[in-house]
Amino acid sequence: MASTAMYTTIEHHDDHFGAHGHHKETFLTKYIFSQDHKMIAKQFLITGIIMAVIGMFLSILFRIQLGWPDKTFPLLETFLGKWAEGGRIKPDFYLALVTIHGTIMVFFVLTTGLSGTFSNLLIPLQIGARDMASPFLNMLSYWLFFISSVIMLSSFFVQSGPASAGWTIYPPLSALPKAISGSGTGMTLWLISMVLFIASSLMGSLNYISTVLNMRTKGMDLWKMPLTVWAFFITAIVGVLSFPVLVAGVVLLIFDRSFGTSFYLSDIVLSGQILPNQGGSPILFEHLFWFLGHPEVYIIIMPAFGITSEVISTNSRKPIFGYHAMVYSLIGIAVLSFIVWGHHMFVTGMNPFLGGVFMITTLIIAVPSAVKTFNYLATLWRGNIRFSPAMLFGIGLVSFFISGGLTGIFLGNAALDIPLHDTYFVVAHFHLVMGSAAIFGMLCGVYHWFPKMFGRMMDEKLGYLHFWITFIGAYLVFFPMHFMGLDGVPRRYYAFTEFEFMKEWLTVNKLISWAAIIAGLGQIAFLYNFFHSIFYGKKASQNPWQSNTLEWTTPVERLHGNWPGEIPTVYRWPYDYSKPGHPEDFIPQTVPFSQTMSSNLPHDFEGNTEAERIQEEWNKQHETQRVD
Repeated sequence: MASTAMYTTIEHHDDHFGAHGHHKETFLTKYIFSQDHKMIAKQFLITGIIMAVIGMFLSILFRIQLGWPDKTFPLLETFLGKWAEGGRIKPDFYLALVTIHGTIMVFFVLTTGLSGTFSNLLIPLQIGARDMASPFLNMLSYWLFFISSVIMLSSFFVQSGPASAGWTIYPPLSALPKAISGSGTGMTLWLISMVLFIASSLMGSLNYISTVLNMRTKGMDLWKMPLTVWAFFITAIVGVLSFPVLVAGVVLLIFDRSFGTSFYLSDIVLSGQILPNQGGSPILFEHLFWFLGHPEVYIIIMPAFGITSEVISTNSRKPIFGYHAMVYSLIGIAVLSFIVWGHHMFVTGMNPFLGGVFMITTLIIAVPSAVKTFNYLATLWRGNIRFSPAMLFGIGLVSFFISGGLTGIFLGNAALDIPLHDTYFVVAHFHLVMGSAAIFGMLCGVYHWFPKMFGRMMDEKLGYLHFWITFIGAYLVFFPMHFMGLDGVPRRYYAFTEFEFMKEWLTVNKLISWAAIIAGLGQIAFLYNFFHSIFYGKKASQNPWQSNTLEWTTPVERLHGNWPGEIPTVYRWPYDYSKPGHPEDFIPQTVPFSQTMSSNLPHDFEGNTEAERIQEEWNKQHETQRVD
């Protein structure tokens, strides 16, 4: 009965797009206020790339300060004005740079660059839907994100400067407008921006969940969905359950800032004056923040896992190892992510028994994460690997997740975390396991699905150059920080000349700063490759990677509604690669089992229009390769 209702919905959806899917689009409705999920995915991606460039530029600015704390750079004063008088970045602006860099990268690049881009692009295409459940809500989600980005960046142009309480905005710095310059208008803009950002994320997540549950094509049951869709679906559920908690925390913070309440404040002395606030606790804010903050780590990394699963299987020409285990590990990560937030708070004086509970759950969550890692390695093992740029970035994600994840075992142990807390060891850990791994997952997806987004191919040689500069640069930047942290060097310090024991790390800091600058310059190769290929890249064929999933059955040219005729029916799972006895090493999901029984594939494909077209295209490409 339920399946009948679902297919009735699909048929109605087809009728709707048959009548309205090909209407004439103006410039505004096609490129600006588009309700086509593919165009909205491009909007999220390009906005995310712009925000990533800004976030990376901010990091290079404060790395210059850390690498050469006693030198002056007149160019800095030219561009930054009063924030770098005398050619040196001021301490309060340094903290603002660290704050906005972290906020942009965590929320505006990694969260929306992955979920906003690839959930929009792939969910309808890979489950066989015409569009999202609510195209209008989808459009609104992007524009709230865009407005949120503009408000966050506008804080650089207010007199008191951007927010300066760290990306975690702990009270009392964030709760007292007069505490420091970055606690004023800049912090207010930060809070407004984040509320809009969360509203955007919730709209998107609800749309993704509704689409996956209600709009799958005929034959596409849950166990035939690609791991990408599973990852986006579970990520959306985690977002819906966790993001509202940060909204509650932000609202209470606004009340403390503007209406004299004391949710987070108590016994505060400011400039020699005793403030009337009593009874509040900044620890309450930490609980609310990290109840989102730790699921946020997986909101970032799970879409990257899904993307990497698809790319590694496709380019290994092997079925993904342990499909069901991969799905269950995603579900396990999602559930456990809600009960580990306290490991960020071991130093707050929590009850040791409670700390032990958080320590155990933190170590348990390593199990489903390890399952995914071993499954990637097993898929790669003895595969007929094609080292495309997307594949290299996918393997890079696995590398960063292993090296960064191992240090998470240290920090998950309360006895070890207490001396390592707020040191560079923590910075190294989360920049490898969350920052670098997630960025590599996003780049992996960009290189793989660029032909589907823009109908053209990116340059492979520039892709290889981009990978090696970024991969080596990331390790040179973040791996030495582990040793700095083990020596007790604290993070967010303005200069390493304040204490004698920190001076010995000045040379290492110079190495890190040079590596960051070179890795940053290496992104020019990607930016040129990306934007040049949009207009001048080699035109893509319909299925350039010989992949099995449904998105490669749609026309190369953008079509609002995805398929010009009937939506294909799904018969098999998406990872039928290198099947024994089959003449080709891939079988699309649209090919019935009855048509793969014989070894004579072209004859078997008779009567299946979709499969015939794919096979003809593959034969042409194969013939071209033989001639070459």
